[in-house]
Amino acid sequence: MDALASLARDSALLVAAVHAAPAGAEVPACPGCTAGDLAFHVASVQSFWASVVGREPGAGLPGGDVVPLERPADDGALAALVRDATAWLVAALAGRDPGEPCWYWHPEGHSVGWVTRRQQHEALVHRVDAEQAAGQGVTPLDPGIAADGVDEVLDVLLGGHPAWTTFTPAGGTAAVVVEAPGETPHRWDVELGRVRGTGPESGRAYDVPGGRLAPPGDRPDAVVVGAAADLDLWLWGRGGPEGLRVTGDPAAVEALRAAAVDAMQ
Repeated sequence: MDALASLARDSALLVAAVHAAPAGAEVPACPGCTAGDLAFHVASVQSFWASVVGREPGAGLPGGDVVPLERPADDGALAALVRDATAWLVAALAGRDPGEPCWYWHPEGHSVGWVTRRQQHEALVHRVDAEQAAGQGVTPLDPGIAADGVDEVLDVLLGGHPAWTTFTPAGGTAAVVVEAPGETPHRWDVELGRVRGTGPESGRAYDVPGGRLAPPGDRPDAVVVGAAADLDLWLWGRGGPEGLRVTGDPAAVEALRAAAVDAMQ
């Protein structure tokens, strides 16, 4: 599915699910966050990135010229807020060269294409959140977009260690494999360990589970196999191991999941 069509579709599904959710319904993956909180978060994020990509090519992070969204007093107005933000973001991204420079938080991601990728998957994950908050079944995920979500976790979030950290291998290896009828096969091998360092701005010391992509090994300590959607939701904390085939050392699987969850914080 086209990236912008996917972004628009999942944003619309999110709005529908938030509308259907009971008042005050909590998002299972985000304790303390209600469906209304989720809708406002998505509208705020989409509005922010529409501002980023709408600036001059190569411009830096928007500063005081970006006015944050204000949450409506009536949550009934949140649906319109999300729809407006989605339309603004899609319009800002439409027809743009993916390689065109723009600000992005990841050191390798200063392009419109990276913003598109991140926002496409942000909409997907959060509409799953909304559907789960509403007690609905999860609308099937596009396999290609789900596989890209797996890649984002393992390559960008898990493997993108800040320059001020040190990765120490400790904990073996795990392979994540997309294998399902009609889906393009893919495999990621992850070396597990610890990430340590002190944040230069916060002064906070970190010693957390970590990982990095590694060349395929003949005998990883654990292998997790499944459809792209099941793997994507499992790694992003929106689904359990149901539907996945897990072999090997359970400790390596637990270390992989812990590292993925920590990388999203």
